[in-house]
Amino acid sequence: MTPPKLLLVVIDGMKPSALERAVATGRAPTLGLLMERGTYVDDCCAAFPSVTPTCAATIATGTLQHRHHVPSMNWWSRAEKRYVEYGSSFGASRRFGINRQLVDTVYNMNHEHLSADTLTVFESLDDAGVRTAGTTYLMYRGRHDHEVSRDSALTRLAGQTLFRKPVRGPRELFYADIYASRQTGCRSQLGMPGLRDQHSGCVGAYMVEHDLFDFLLLSLPDNDTHSHKNGPHAQVASIHDADQQLDRVMRAAGGPEAFLAEHAVIVVADHSHAAVEQRVDLLDAFGDLAVAGPGRARPQDAEIAVCPAQRSAMVYALVPEARDHVLPQVLGTALELDGVDLAMHREQGVAIVTSPRGALSFAPGQEVRDLRGGEWVVRGNLGVLDAAIEGGVFRSDAYPDALARVWAALDCPTSGDVLLSAAPGYEFADWGGADHVGGGSHGSLHRSDSLGALVFTGVDPGDPPDQWSIRDVAGMVRRHFRLPSAA
Repeated sequence: MTPPKLLLVVIDGMKPSALERAVATGRAPTLGLLMERGTYVDDCCAAFPSVTPTCAATIATGTLQHRHHVPSMNWWSRAEKRYVEYGSSFGASRRFGINRQLVDTVYNMNHEHLSADTLTVFESLDDAGVRTAGTTYLMYRGRHDHEVSRDSALTRLAGQTLFRKPVRGPRELFYADIYASRQTGCRSQLGMPGLRDQHSGCVGAYMVEHDLFDFLLLSLPDNDTHSHKNGPHAQVASIHDADQQLDRVMRAAGGPEAFLAEHAVIVVADHSHAAVEQRVDLLDAFGDLAVAGPGRARPQDAEIAVCPAQRSAMVYALVPEARDHVLPQVLGTALELDGVDLAMHREQGVAIVTSPRGALSFAPGQEVRDLRGGEWVVRGNLGVLDAAIEGGVFRSDAYPDALARVWAALDCPTSGDVLLSAAPGYEFADWGGADHVGGGSHGSLHRSDSLGALVFTGVDPGDPPDQWSIRDVAGMVRRHFRLPSAA
């Protein structure tokens, strides 16, 4: 028996409390119907850092970054001795070069940075002969070649200057007008915020109407932009807009009832959002060290690279023989800054989390387990992570799935030597000097921006974990099409 078609909807940054308000006030009736028909999870945990590129890679592969290798929004390539910037802000993109940022985001993230050894759901399903499709989403790697669209002067120029090689994506790929596997009449003005959800809804409706997929990843990212500007409590309006596009897709099949008769649905937030009240100027904090970067030390002369990414940050020690001297200085400086909650690093195979409250160390072992079944040896002050061990189980409401998330971040070969998590209310200003003070942001280990919403109906969740994670989604997709759940 052929499984039903599957729609995976990613609503960027959707906060559970905002979703619940939108449904309760009648602003999100389509999402409300899915919640009523299926299962609603209000604590689906993001990766750490809880920023979009890392979380998108986790959703697409079912793994954390120690396997998929996409560490953050801004990071230092040790191999190329340069910063990789995926678009923290327009100012940050200008500092590193807009053309470079576009190539890194649109092409390199999937074809160079994402580990070749870790399959995406598109690759798994393509290999099984499933008809795959996707709208504009950071992670799109599949088995089908796509050339740059020639439908407009801008896309023709992009094909001549920036994107000269084809990309490999799902069978049907629609990426911000740059790639379009067929003419749908839908336009996104090259992925402009505020128009991206409409583009996805238009493409999704076309795909449903013409029966062009078995699996469609429908990306609705505008909620994130709205929340960054207006704050997480303003998400009801942008969730309403996302709901309208989801309804648009379902109406192409004759309405929600007709659509759900033939389709299973998963709706997931890649992370959540937290209010930002103050900024941390991290780039100016390390004045005693030579920081690599535009207008700063050349890579060959630099001691450290500093990578702010919203409510998270990473610092790289660039001189291997000086690492033992530099790391204590970086840790000491970071922990003295107002707004830094946690500093994380690894020594001799042990992860160490430090805060003004003390230090906690841990490594894989068999002394305690976490809520997802991971096993660890833990030493030090549990109060650092506001944690407790009860009945042999490590729990922290404030920092969900903390051990696995921190370990994966530190074990990732492209991560920094020191990882920072901002305190509630704080954000690290990016390389363009931008912040979201007065609005919302994400990136930290804290529950406020780590726990997003998950809704599903018509799919088998397997054995439900005690702590849901966005890395469960890829397994649900593969299981739905009767493929092995492991990436």
